[in-house]
Amino acid sequence: MNLLAFDTSTEHLSVAAQRADGRRWQHQGPGGAQASAALIPAALALLAEAGLALGDLRAIVFGRGPGSFTGLRTACSVAQGLAFGAGVPVLPVDTLLAVAEAARQSHGAARVLALLDARMGELYSAAYAHGAGGWQPLRDMAVAPPEALAAPPGDGWVLAGNAFGAEYAGRLPPALRAWPRIDALPTAAALLGLAPALLAAGRAVPADQALPLYIRDKVAQTTAERAAAAR
Repeated sequence: MNLLAFDTSTEHLSVAAQRADGRRWQHQGPGGAQASAALIPAALALLAEAGLALGDLRAIVFGRGPGSFTGLRTACSVAQGLAFGAGVPVLPVDTLLAVAEAARQSHGAARVLALLDARMGELYSAAYAHGAGGWQPLRDMAVAPPEALAAPPGDGWVLAGNAFGAEYAGRLPPALRAWPRIDALPTAAALLGLAPALLAAGRAVPADQALPLYIRDKVAQTTAERAAAAR
């Protein structure tokens, strides 16, 4: 099916256009503050390369969160604007699920504890298992310090995400430190891989329902909280 997909939830911008014959055109670039200016030109350029108009799309697929608050608002507003103008639905996708799919696409992972940097010394996390019916969530999405993570039951798990730097790796519980690690982001390619099953399940919504999923309701620490963390 004809699809446009993008994610701006991390420090990386990922955009892809797909034609019904399976051909794809992709763009990667810096995210963060730059994504708000770069996303629309990149999306329109890929659609032009693919020979698609916005009205030809089955849906506009976007990472709804959790992730950077600014990035999520950018993705939602662009998805809304493009979808309203073209009269097409949007497909919001959980970014942690997209991380799991990216790990499956790159390494064949079937049991994934997905982790994304939530800043403020915490991680977004969710556990997923892949089988004949696709991905199944085994643990609700949460935000917590690395020390609070618990291993899902069973064997064959991997960690996947962008939270393996010095700030977090040494704070993971000992039981998780020995697990294989896959650097993975919620890329547009992962969103496209998830889209058919989600569309078949009726997860597409009207443009005005392109809303972010924050998980955390605070974007910054107070001065007192920063001082306490430093101590």
